[in-house]
Amino acid sequence: MKPIELLAPAGSFEKAKIAFLYGADAVYCGTSSLSLRARADMEDEDLKKTIKYAHEIGKKVYVTLNIFAWDEKYEEIIEMAKELEILKPDGIIASDVGVIETLQQYAPSVPINVSTQANIISLQDCKFWYKYGAKRVIMAREMNKEQLKYIMENKPKDLEVEIFIHGAICFAFSGRCFLSDFLACRSANLGDCAQSCRWSYNLYVEEKNNPGELMPIETSEYGTSIFSSKDLCLIKEIPEIIDMGIDSVKIEGRLKTEYYLASVINAYRNAIDDYQKDPENYDYTKYLNELDKVKTRGLTTFYFNDRNNKDIQEYGGRQYNENYEFGGKVVEYKEEKSIIEIKNKLKVGDTLEILIPNKIEPFKFNIEKLWDNETDEEITEISPGVKGQLVKMKLPIKCEKDWILRRKK
Repeated sequence: MKPIELLAPAGSFEKAKIAFLYGADAVYCGTSSLSLRARADMEDEDLKKTIKYAHEIGKKVYVTLNIFAWDEKYEEIIEMAKELEILKPDGIIASDVGVIETLQQYAPSVPINVSTQANIISLQDCKFWYKYGAKRVIMAREMNKEQLKYIMENKPKDLEVEIFIHGAICFAFSGRCFLSDFLACRSANLGDCAQSCRWSYNLYVEEKNNPGELMPIETSEYGTSIFSSKDLCLIKEIPEIIDMGIDSVKIEGRLKTEYYLASVINAYRNAIDDYQKDPENYDYTKYLNELDKVKTRGLTTFYFNDRNNKDIQEYGGRQYNENYEFGGKVVEYKEEKSIIEIKNKLKVGDTLEILIPNKIEPFKFNIEKLWDNETDEEITEISPGVKGQLVKMKLPIKCEKDWILRRKK
């Protein structure tokens, strides 16, 4: 069975390490000013560390320069291209044809991966980009499996194909949206999306027989989230995706937490590995159960199975998970008192789950004792008052640094 790359987001160097720990083969990341995540915590030095670290452990890094660039951006783009020619990431993700030509001139040894922002939806698109030097094309999320199969069967053999399998879906076609810029003066196409499609709106209809008389259309007291889509989830479809020969499957979410990344990456890592080991007995439900614990919206297969699928909108605009949350991260394991960086309030008696890399079932336990990290005094609860707040806790199994703890609410 052909190997498939599991590609994960990395909004920071720390998140990149978590992604690799929980099974990602590669990460994608970019500096805040030149990628489509201007609020990600990744600057030049973090990018260098991420590339160096990844290559030391046999993993890959793709750098995003996928903004649609005004002329005044090109001086910075040229400098970044020169730097990437030295750093040698495994590819650069770009969509703007001017940016791509600039990258080919100033970073000629680094492969080009054409971003989903380029709206690649056909075999002809793929052939065009291959002709102009692309190593990989990242297909539009709006494609269905029959269209993808046709492309896989007819594309140039050494052109790689990447698709999204999990995460947020933009209201606009492959993210080509101007709503945020219009409403909040924050351009999605320059990496600063305000996610205006997730806001609640008040809609009114003008009565036909009473011009000027407006009647509200409401789904709740807060209005309606009519533009907000559910999140993509193709965990059930992993066998079909692997069988059609897709080269890379991508998880969205450079601004997501380490907890979210660990949970989602681990689920897909196990799903891919289990199917490749035993395709006859693939059972997606156990992976979906894990994904359900971190979802903040409903899940949808979007158009992958059915072009006429209508189950794609999150009209309620729900942005939280009522059952589970990020509990903490292991800083140092000790048999009696391990050091934990807490992410939410913890107290004696709480139920925690240890997310074990490359194992789908988490280890559940209840907190029996807590100790203040500075004084070693026994305490009953602790809240995250400052970033990096630490506490001591007895863990029931041997854990490694950076393992994630999930708290059941």
